[in-house]
Amino acid sequence: MTPKIAIVGRPNVGKSTLFNRLTGTRAALVSDLPGLTRDRKEGEADLGGHMLNIVDTAGLEEAAEGSIPDRMRRQTEAAIETADLVLFVIDARDGVTATDETFARTVRASGRPVVLVANKCEGRRADEGFYDAFRLGLGEPVAISAEHGLGLIDLERDALAALGLEPKPHHRDDSNGERTEKERPLRVAIVGRPNAGKSTLVNALVGEDRMITGPEPGLTRDTVSSDITWSGRAIRLFDTAGLRRKAKVTDLAEKLSTSDTVRAIRFAEVVVLLIDAERGIEHQDLTIADLATEEGRAFVIAVNKWDLVEDKQQILKGLTSKVSDGLSQVPGVAVVPISAASEKGLDKLLKAIVRAAEIWNRRVPTHELNRWLGEALARHAPPAPSGRRLKIRYVTQPSTRPPTFVAFCSRPEAVPKTYLKYLTNSLRTAFGLPGVPIRFNLRKGDNPFASKGRRG
Repeated sequence: MTPKIAIVGRPNVGKSTLFNRLTGTRAALVSDLPGLTRDRKEGEADLGGHMLNIVDTAGLEEAAEGSIPDRMRRQTEAAIETADLVLFVIDARDGVTATDETFARTVRASGRPVVLVANKCEGRRADEGFYDAFRLGLGEPVAISAEHGLGLIDLERDALAALGLEPKPHHRDDSNGERTEKERPLRVAIVGRPNAGKSTLVNALVGEDRMITGPEPGLTRDTVSSDITWSGRAIRLFDTAGLRRKAKVTDLAEKLSTSDTVRAIRFAEVVVLLIDAERGIEHQDLTIADLATEEGRAFVIAVNKWDLVEDKQQILKGLTSKVSDGLSQVPGVAVVPISAASEKGLDKLLKAIVRAAEIWNRRVPTHELNRWLGEALARHAPPAPSGRRLKIRYVTQPSTRPPTFVAFCSRPEAVPKTYLKYLTNSLRTAFGLPGVPIRFNLRKGDNPFASKGRRG
């Protein structure tokens, strides 16, 4: 018998968008208007080589008996009762609401396996709501963006595990919009100050004069994409307009292109900061780097016009030192000397890009994380503010892209920043995570899975 998965949650959290994404159809209507879905809608989805029935349901909400919303709720409860797995969806941007808590109790009481899905996680605005989801008692949330097709591989993995299924080997499925990491083009934004040679670099990587180049700064106005393949890996390059200090941006067209560049950074997976070797790293370069790391992107620095540098060893040593000092929050960023004009160092750059992406997507098993935590606490015990020892009991990695970790602590507000930095750097070293942002967050409470296991 084909397993059945019911997608449930309050109105307007993105259930129908997720249904369409998983089934590869547009069978469910999608709108910002809550309550658009009233009836159960079923479709088939191929997850890891297994054909599954997916059920889209009406939004769960409290309502007067006999009303349309009450009948919609009963339809949803019926779907839960017949499901082999429930995907309980919340809107991470809104955080956990009272309605979420009410219906989380309903889902727990059903006894059905549950995967908690934190939708709309594409921006920093969703972080707090994502971490808040742990208190629903439905296990570790999966961070996704159904609209943008992000996090679906993690959701597929958790759904299959909850159903006791293993992905079939050599399976390829593009229907849900998210292919395996090596099949889907890796999105790479080339950014930097005007006239650093970004368009020349893209032309060199593509192998043709796709972009207009010249000594005049500001030739590129729009963000333009180009596709290449390197060592069997599809890569989509985004050539962007040069970013300069805000005070110097006066022309309307340049203001628009600057905004477009910032948007390219936010939707890239790897950001390559291109700097001019003859000018070295300036404050504006570090500002661009801060923007990329703040957005959680994987990061590589390319030093262009390297063929024009005489004392290469001394210059590289100075650049590496400046990067280390200026980007202390992401130690280990790759610094790759290249010459876009003479096409030298391009393979090393592409290798560094792919490696940064792999680290950015790296997931550490929970048992290894907690073994590391025990060792880190033994080496350097938590401080005791006001004479009360802090207790850090459990750590897990809820998401990748960038690697994001949550530790459960007795008094998270009392943990000094220096100790949090110690834990972050220790974790980075222990699991080989150089050159990418790491988000390490503390939440109040015990191990949320100690008594009930992985699933709620």
